Parts: sequence; C-alpha cells; structure tokens
Amino acid sequence: MAHTSGSPQGQDDAPETYVGLDAGAAERRARERGWTTVRALPPGSVVTLEFREGRLNFEVDGGTVTRCWRG
Repeated sequence: MAHTSGSPQGQDDAPETYVGLDAGAAERRARERGWTTVRALPPGSVVTLEFREGRLNFEVDGGTVTRCWRG
C-alpha cells in the first residue's frame, strides 16, 4: 500500500524500524510506505549531504540494514 496521507512522504515512518532488516525486505517496505527513492550504501560510503524529500537511505553490511536515515 502506498503512502496516502497529506503529510510529506515518510513523515510517520521511523527510520530506526528498518535497522536489522534484510536489505531487500527493507526496500520493499520503504516503497510500500511511499518512499520514492531508496538508496542502499555500503558502510563508510562517501555521500553528498543534500537533503532529498522522499529519499530513504540504508547503510547495508552483509545484506542487513545497519543504519537508516531520511533524505
């Protein structure tokens, strides 16, 4: 089910709930909850700091989400 409320995408979705999930399951859940961009990164990746509405970032180690943040 896609995110359908009038609030910004993912506003009610707590990023910490993705930590510990399999990366594939986490991505499916994020897309079901309305995130338009889901980005999986290896630990220690260099990323730009610009905030993107609708983006959820995962740090993935060994196939498991170890960190998750918005934008």
